[in-house]
Amino acid sequence: MAESVYKVIELVGTSTESWERAAVAAVERAGQSLRDLRVAEVVEQDLVLEEGKIRAYRAKVKVSFKYEG
Repeated sequence: MAESVYKVIELVGTSTESWERAAVAAVERAGQSLRDLRVAEVVEQDLVLEEGKIRAYRAKVKVSFKYEG
């Protein structure tokens, strides 16, 4: 197996539905501009609150992709 290097970036996805949808939004958006995505890891979840009600779910996601220079 050849040696490889991967770059890791951190993204925050948001959704009005769920943390899962927020994570999917981050990965799908990353896939539009990055090639060869390898791993996505949800590292944090939080909520946006307004007047005591949940307005949005947020998922902080680390995404790795093959580094090409």
